[in-house]
Amino acid sequence: MHAGPLEIRPIMRQRTLLSWSSGKDSAWALHVLRQDPQVDVAGLFCTVNQAFERVAMHGVRVELLRRQAAAVGLPLSIIGIPYPCSDAEYARAMHGFVRDARADGVDCFAFGDLFLEDVRRYREQSLHGSGITPMFPLWGMPTRALAGSMIAGGLKAVITCLDPARLPAEFAGRRFDAEFVHDLPDSVDPCGEYGEFHSFAFDGPMFMQPVALSVGETVERDGFVFTDVLPAA
Repeated sequence: MHAGPLEIRPIMRQRTLLSWSSGKDSAWALHVLRQDPQVDVAGLFCTVNQAFERVAMHGVRVELLRRQAAAVGLPLSIIGIPYPCSDAEYARAMHGFVRDARADGVDCFAFGDLFLEDVRRYREQSLHGSGITPMFPLWGMPTRALAGSMIAGGLKAVITCLDPARLPAEFAGRRFDAEFVHDLPDSVDPCGEYGEFHSFAFDGPMFMQPVALSVGETVERDGFVFTDVLPAA
């Protein structure tokens, strides 16, 4: 007897949504995920401060956020949260989104977290029992080497928010480049993982075209320094 031809089964790709802060880490996570043949990045999701119509913490305008999503070629889900937002209100908003995502056939949520164990634990606990598996494509990468890989790989970003207790205000509005990383105080993580700074990614290997922008004024608000980034015509 001759054995029949081997059955070739297609790889079942995991339908994944990426938590999108608009910054360099989530942008690089997208770049890494797109190189994984088992992952299908189906869209992005982002929490937005409803009072100011800006990305929470990063301070990025919703219009720029939408242009950014279009430039990476993915649909964007915006989760509106109030200001101020209690833990209970945040959890309620996310619970509804998780429920709807699972009903839509989403298998995984991916996050650009690097090494903070408490943040990872919170995400895992929040998704426990939901049917959605958390993914951390950048987890454990040494941040100095990671920052170097981002810059060498062509990622371009601008610093939109920083904590002046950890980083001098003059770093706000600067490009995230080799000179920026070189100038950081030794106490600051090269990727800002402790919340020292946040960014807006506008070009790189994950973009189909760059997001045109201009850098506006820098202000201090609620204990943080924000640099406004404006969509260019």
